[in-house]
Amino acid sequence: MALSLIAAASILSTTPEIPRLPPIRRDPQITYHDRSGAVIGVRGGRYGPPVEIDHLPAYVPAAFVAIVDRRFYSHDGFDPMGMARALMADLAAGRAREGASTITQQLARNLFLDADRTMERKATELVYAVELEQAYTKKQILGLYLSRVYFGSGAYGIEAAAERYFDRSAAKLTIRQAAMLAALMKSPTDYNPVDQPERSEERTRLVLDAMVETGAITPGQRGEALAQNPHVWRTARTASAQWFVDYVDAQTRRAATRVTRDLVVDTTLDLPSEAAAGEEAKAVADRYASRGVQQAALVTLDGDGRIRAMIGGVDYATGPYDRAVEAKRQVGSAWKPFVYLAALENGRTPDTLVVDEPVTIDGWTPADFEPEYLGQITLQTALAKSINTVAARLADEIGRPIVAAEARKLGIVSPINTDPAMALGTSQVSPLEMAQAYDAFANGGNRVYAYGVERIRYAGGQVIYQHHADAPQPVVANPPLTELNGMLKTVLQDGGTGVRAAIPGRDLAGKTGTTSDFRDAWFCGFTGNLTTVVWLGRDDDKPMSKITGGSAPVDLWRSFMLTAMRRLANEPIPPGPPAPLPAPVQEIANPAPLTIPPIPSPATIPLTAPPT
Repeated sequence: MALSLIAAASILSTTPEIPRLPPIRRDPQITYHDRSGAVIGVRGGRYGPPVEIDHLPAYVPAAFVAIVDRRFYSHDGFDPMGMARALMADLAAGRAREGASTITQQLARNLFLDADRTMERKATELVYAVELEQAYTKKQILGLYLSRVYFGSGAYGIEAAAERYFDRSAAKLTIRQAAMLAALMKSPTDYNPVDQPERSEERTRLVLDAMVETGAITPGQRGEALAQNPHVWRTARTASAQWFVDYVDAQTRRAATRVTRDLVVDTTLDLPSEAAAGEEAKAVADRYASRGVQQAALVTLDGDGRIRAMIGGVDYATGPYDRAVEAKRQVGSAWKPFVYLAALENGRTPDTLVVDEPVTIDGWTPADFEPEYLGQITLQTALAKSINTVAARLADEIGRPIVAAEARKLGIVSPINTDPAMALGTSQVSPLEMAQAYDAFANGGNRVYAYGVERIRYAGGQVIYQHHADAPQPVVANPPLTELNGMLKTVLQDGGTGVRAAIPGRDLAGKTGTTSDFRDAWFCGFTGNLTTVVWLGRDDDKPMSKITGGSAPVDLWRSFMLTAMRRLANEPIPPGPPAPLPAPVQEIANPAPLTIPPIPSPATIPLTAPPT
């Protein structure tokens, strides 16, 4: 490489017109935060804004200078001493082996040039490096460099790398972590701390040695750093949140029409709960893989419809398709609460006697999961044991259009069939819709519109959209609400299909759902002002091996809720309004898109002056 540098300089000296420094441009980004301000994802341009060097611990930029370009603060864009050293090494080896690019040269290449190894390109790189040094301060050059350099695992820039590997901001990196990131500059693949931990450690030692030699740290600090063993995330802690980020990103872009400035979106997601959902979904899918379980989806809403957790599969990297929002599947018996609510609103009570016996409706004969019929039972027992014959007869007596209207007013927006089998959940809906509908049972009878965006603001702080909650819209009255919730609590008690979901000391209710041939398995459950819906199945719609809603889905639901409920007050399921209230039925398009006016912003975001 040193030989090519000298040859390039020779060519440059004969060039009639010296290229001028182009403007620095950067595509805008949208940064998404969880409800506590933690970054959960970035969409848009590859590179973040220039790093503010003064906002980092001094040892962070010093680690990169020490190992990449030790004379960075004394050269004018290129390093003649480094070039001479590289030339001698090349001559000794008989071939181009040593690199001599300074941080400024690397930045010039990153900003303006391609990776072609030609003398003309190298000559232009040298000119641009010198011009960068004339136009920008050393801190600004280093800040631009650290915002654009690649750290492996999809992370561009030190901020993204710190989040990816250590789940923290660059401003909170330790000396050891800073050295580990600087070690990646030689090769993001060969020294990746996830895939190559031994080589990463070896290279990190060299970085720490260089930091001592340059006076960036003391020998004692080096020893302390070597004694540390920082946790490195094999996958980003925010990996499971990427389905949610995609979901709100689509809404944000519809609202913004043209994103031409950096935006920050504050969302409703609770990252610790989201991370727990991702971990538990993968664990349950792995545990039941031998029985055909391949995919999972989970949606959690609080009582006002805020999305607290949303996973659309077991691995976003290999399956980014969002099964929580986009996939529509039959829900089986998880549909039955809509049937029973219609019955309660039309004169039945939990103690109303019904008969579990063979029944044929318009030529269709439903069968129970268990082969033996129970005879005369109460409505409460029929729901707890998920008796198909009772639900089918009940929907037929009340009127299937009325059942469809119940589901619609609660939040189901997909097409609802009204054939005899509809009572057993043959309509295809998404987990998000089911969570939205069940949330009315959890919050005292109010219709919710699931949402994920609280506010949108420019990176400088100006708020351009703020979610405003509408007044509560009661859609379920008493006594039917209290009666239905009491019946759904028995599902989690002895003899109920969801008994494995019970958690001592918690007021819980819910319903299992299993479709024909075990293609889909659901559990929709709730406590006071918190609803979680779980689906398990396969993308190819093939049957699983006897996976019912009361097995694997309940396992996932319970393990997740144990984590999620620890972050909330122990609220009982609210009783709802004391007197009957009107419950209008409307056609509602949902998941409800954000109603945000177009956001005016400049057409471009040039960075032609030194960054500040």
